[in-house]
Amino acid sequence: MKYTYQYKALPTTEQKLELNHWLRTCQYWYNRQLGDRFDWWEMNRSPVDACPLVAKLPQLRDKPNYYSQKKYLPDLKKQPVTVKWSGEVLDLSRVPANTLQEVCKRVDKAFERFIAGDSAGNRSGRPRIKSQSRYRSFVIEGAGLELHSCSTGGKYLSVKVPKIGLIKIRSHRHLPDGAILKQLQFIKKNDGWFVNLRLEDPTVPVNKDDIIPTWDNSLGMDAVLHENDYLATSEGVKLPSLKVLRKNQDKLTRISQKKNARKRGSKARRKLAKRESKQHQHIARCRKDFQYKTAHKLLRTGKKVFFHEDLNLKGLSKRNAPKQDETGAYIPNGKIWTQFELVGCRVCSILPNSRTHSWKSWICSDCEESGLYVSTPELSG
Repeated sequence: MKYTYQYKALPTTEQKLELNHWLRTCQYWYNRQLGDRFDWWEMNRSPVDACPLVAKLPQLRDKPNYYSQKKYLPDLKKQPVTVKWSGEVLDLSRVPANTLQEVCKRVDKAFERFIAGDSAGNRSGRPRIKSQSRYRSFVIEGAGLELHSCSTGGKYLSVKVPKIGLIKIRSHRHLPDGAILKQLQFIKKNDGWFVNLRLEDPTVPVNKDDIIPTWDNSLGMDAVLHENDYLATSEGVKLPSLKVLRKNQDKLTRISQKKNARKRGSKARRKLAKRESKQHQHIARCRKDFQYKTAHKLLRTGKKVFFHEDLNLKGLSKRNAPKQDETGAYIPNGKIWTQFELVGCRVCSILPNSRTHSWKSWICSDCEESGLYVSTPELSG
């Protein structure tokens, strides 16, 4: 079984400088590959409804891909690269080779989703050039990654990173015995550096949906989303909603208005922008924590099969203004169903129009079996 744990990293000042250099180098390498692919597209395309009278033939070369762009790395590492518009000097040889190759995979996957789409056929938008606020993470894998426990009480861990050494991390969650470290991801957030430990434990089996629903081990859930109610269960229990955005909206508005009144590029505006991003980060973390606590509260009921409506949440929240976190990404509505699957429970999505008139059964959209569900019209909203 593969899983990921996130911890707070506590690097020293020298290590922070080195991590910032790695992040800036990965950002430059990402944007350079995107620019190379966009240039090839512009030079090797022609309009289908018109023919230019004078045409300039570009230099013939193959279409850039993951393997052709990865071949540029040995030449770029021979001497530092100077960024033209900013004058920065970046040394690609200071960054591990696996990290730069992972950036190549990131670019290739972004273009693949833009052209061909994902497994469901959904295409993403055109890949954009990443600014400093949008490029926030890089991956380290391969040999040289080790975990060390060198503190009394197990409050801290140390991870050995190639070309940097031991980096101290805050161990707020115990690592399972037998876990093997496969990959390491550093993420720069508004309040410091975080590290994702991607672990693998071959002794833990992957859970499968082989649980047969009965009246005793099943629980139906209905999204109420009315006033202070968030979720209603088939046992007559209503769970309250958090509404963290409404509680922090006034404070967020005051900070945003103060920031907009300051001069662009000033120190006061940068300080207020950091306060605003911290407030967005607080809202996002409260939402995520609320989803985990709600999932654990439902799991403590002892049920093994959970039925929920397969609602179109995007359609229900069209009127809501989109919110962004400190990196500029839109804050999603978290799902609590993944926590049920991790502990061996079965989750079934129910079609909203599959209710019977007696309110006694539901039809599962995944297996098309009749699910056991008892509810009342008051709880079902």
